[in-house]
Amino acid sequence: MTKPLSFGQPLGAIMQVAYVVEDIEKAMNHWTKTLGVGPFFLFEHFALEDYRYRGKPSDLDITIAMGFSGSMCFELIFQHSTSPSVYTEVIERKGYGFHHWAVSTTSFDADLERYASSGNAEVLYGRVEPVDARAAYVDTMAELGGMIELIEMNPAVEGLFAAIKEPSVGWDGKDPVRILG
Repeated sequence: MTKPLSFGQPLGAIMQVAYVVEDIEKAMNHWTKTLGVGPFFLFEHFALEDYRYRGKPSDLDITIAMGFSGSMCFELIFQHSTSPSVYTEVIERKGYGFHHWAVSTTSFDADLERYASSGNAEVLYGRVEPVDARAAYVDTMAELGGMIELIEMNPAVEGLFAAIKEPSVGWDGKDPVRILG
């Protein structure tokens, strides 16, 4: 077993479960009150550099919220536009709800190639500048009912997830929505 990352999940394991939502404020409120997830950290108009959708440059405008329950991160995703994306694909196919699992990796290129060689096409690619890391989604809808996101792990990414998890430990329910920084 790999030594756990600073936020509790082992490297190479599922570290996040993500949902597309119709209203991010309502979703955060519901998840906090019903499941005790939180506090949520809101990233409005979350930017991906070098963003590609199904191999082609595209525009994407999303807001995400991330919160923890134990060592598991939950992500809520709201797309502001109706432009084609991995999110609109799933919404059109089955409606709002579960979208993907995220897996941490320090072998991003090799893992992405492993999925591609198994017939799971890359459907989203982007870089997150502030943490100097890449993310990619592979289409595993047919066999798993959701996509898999690969998150390139480095000290900055690990630190970001640890900073989001830390306030959830012993959280009293106050200040359920926060901004990092």
